[in-house]
Amino acid sequence: MKLRAYIVEDNATIRENLIETLSELADVETVGIAETEAEGTAWLSTNGHHWDIAIVDLFLRQGSGLGVLAACQERSAQQRMVVLSNYATADVRARCSQLGVDAVFDKSNEIDALVDYCTQQSAAA
Repeated sequence: MKLRAYIVEDNATIRENLIETLSELADVETVGIAETEAEGTAWLSTNGHHWDIAIVDLFLRQGSGLGVLAACQERSAQQRMVVLSNYATADVRARCSQLGVDAVFDKSNEIDALVDYCTQQSAAA
């Protein structure tokens, strides 16, 4: 079963590469994208049964990925929230943990770990 992903990322190049990589390597189907906090929050909250994993960048064109994460704390138990950011510092990881994030990945050196995580989630579904 394909894992249904919603991606909140404002950089088009990163977003398109991520969609392609996850589709090819992790059996992930992207069901939507957002470039801003408002778009991401609105879609995720009104389409609760249409996604399995949300991949969120912290720095967006407008707003913050932290706002998206905070808005999704009441998601269903099987839905996963992950952060993919260039700023995956210890402080950021701690804040994400407080917001109920399932995993944090650094864009610069943990893409393979994100792919592995998605593969595991897809197999478990």
